[in-house]
Amino acid sequence: MLVIDDEESTRLLLARMLSQELNAEVQLAGTCEQALRYASTYVYDAILLDLLMPGIGGFGVLHDIRRNSPNAATPVILVTQVAEKDTLDRCLAAGANAYHLKPIERGELLEIVRDQLAARAKRKTTTR
Repeated sequence: MLVIDDEESTRLLLARMLSQELNAEVQLAGTCEQALRYASTYVYDAILLDLLMPGIGGFGVLHDIRRNSPNAATPVILVTQVAEKDTLDRCLAAGANAYHLKPIERGELLEIVRDQLAARAKRKTTTR
């Protein structure tokens, strides 16, 4: 999984949670540029993305991942402080699969991630 957030403490919290609870391998990106470099090189089971980041921002990262990366079909879960419905709707329309509002609620976020992983697995089996 790829965790994209400019706050180191959030990256580390999410990495620990995903690795302990889901036994996932986690790669961390602290900048939009680093995230796009990773997303163009590796295919992830899921991507957790913060919207409020310097540079092109989370929306720009989402757009680029959906437009031209090997992760175009990878579930992207927004983990963000942005609570404005218009912004979240715009992100969902641009290809985000789900969102979780900060502060992080461990059980709720893990349920969202599990649901997205299950949906991805189901899509893979129905397209074969």
